[in-house]
Amino acid sequence: MRCQVALAQVVSFVCGFDGLFLNVSLSYLHNHILKQLYQIFCQIVRIFVIMGEIHFKGEHMVVKIGLLGFGTVASGVPFLLEENQEKIEKAAHDSIEVAKVLVKDEAEKDRLLAAGHDYHFVTNIDDILADEDIAIVVELMGRIEPAKTFITHALEAGKHIVTANKDLLAVHGSELRALAEEKGLALYYEAAVAGGIPILRTLVNSLAADKVTRILGVLNGTSNFMLTKMIDEGWTYEKALQTAQELGYAESDPTNDVEGIDAAYKAVILSQFAFGMTVDFEHVAHKGISNITPEDVAVAQELGYVIKLVGDIQETTSGIAAEVSPTFLPKNHPLASVNGVMNAVFVESIGIGQSMYYGPGAGQKPTATSVMADIIRIVRRLKDNTIGKAFNEYSRPLQLAAPSDVKSEYYFSIDAPDKNGKMLRLAEIFNSEEISFKQILQQAADGETARLVIVTHEMSKTQLENVTDKLSKETDFTVLNTFKVLGE
Repeated sequence: MRCQVALAQVVSFVCGFDGLFLNVSLSYLHNHILKQLYQIFCQIVRIFVIMGEIHFKGEHMVVKIGLLGFGTVASGVPFLLEENQEKIEKAAHDSIEVAKVLVKDEAEKDRLLAAGHDYHFVTNIDDILADEDIAIVVELMGRIEPAKTFITHALEAGKHIVTANKDLLAVHGSELRALAEEKGLALYYEAAVAGGIPILRTLVNSLAADKVTRILGVLNGTSNFMLTKMIDEGWTYEKALQTAQELGYAESDPTNDVEGIDAAYKAVILSQFAFGMTVDFEHVAHKGISNITPEDVAVAQELGYVIKLVGDIQETTSGIAAEVSPTFLPKNHPLASVNGVMNAVFVESIGIGQSMYYGPGAGQKPTATSVMADIIRIVRRLKDNTIGKAFNEYSRPLQLAAPSDVKSEYYFSIDAPDKNGKMLRLAEIFNSEEISFKQILQQAADGETARLVIVTHEMSKTQLENVTDKLSKETDFTVLNTFKVLGE
């Protein structure tokens, strides 16, 4: 019966027959030819069912979604659907409804219902996977598992996927994209990088004809909030972290945020979209902010810099290099003014030159807005029959840059005995690796020890590794910190 009703709606929609003629026509299905035509139409409808049942309202379809999770971001999806219903329907050319929401257990289900959330909550993923009415599964649970298992099963069940799970995509993205392509399904994840900034679609669409040569990004709001407080108010790392946790910006275990892991996950995804190369997470060197001292912050200010945790992806003659590290940015660089929990992505390209994309990197409404943009895109592609194309179709074989081709200026903070000849010895060590000094600052001696601050001219990763190794073997020198410096 469902096929017959859907057939009537399809024929009416496509052919423009009026209801009376259609009813008369369907009454003669005993005719052999008409029966065959009817069966063909039923097969067409079944294809729509497999892809996710689409119900018709006149010339309007209703596409139903299954939501995995109902936390801060996930609860923003139905909010936007209700708040911006008219605009969303015009953008999608169809209606979108939340059919079911997966929550952890019955206790959470009861709590949400008691709080007035009037949705069809379920506690078993199979209730969503087996529902032929659901076309799109939206995963907003976070963490790698059980998200990976759920998304895999959803793709195998013929569901399109929208997710904001950067951890999962950075580690298992290639596998999931391959499965989606095999099944002819959509896998979109605009919200996985920089939350409310539409950077992935900008790289895919707006910069499609341009050649990106480098991306610099302030990609983690927690660490950026902490560094802003350390710079503007002179806070220690410990005080900044405690405040971030009290405000809900940092988790009880802040490792991913403060050690650059979260930003490194995002760098993996950005490398795919900007350079067409899939860099493994292990290939992204990451160093966090936990060792930054008030002295480092003060020296940076004195020398004309601001410290930010920066994701840096660049293409050299031998390949691409990606890393996340505290970086001295010139005060006049656009990224230097990105403060608090805000994010920004700075793109260098041959065509446009330099451009920056700025906005909130997290939060309910910003992230949910990016999620909804992906959902709308899937609905539109369902309607124009272009579904199944990869989110990013730009792909090249991976080529990693040789360490000798990855170059930057560097900051060294070194404790040394306050004695004659030690500065000369330090210069000899750097000179042995053909590294020259750009700036030198000697702070007042504390007893018998002097603090030396050096900013080098540009040198390679190979030179950095060699000189660091030589310094570690010198009993008179203690390297306190080494940070990248972005040149003017």
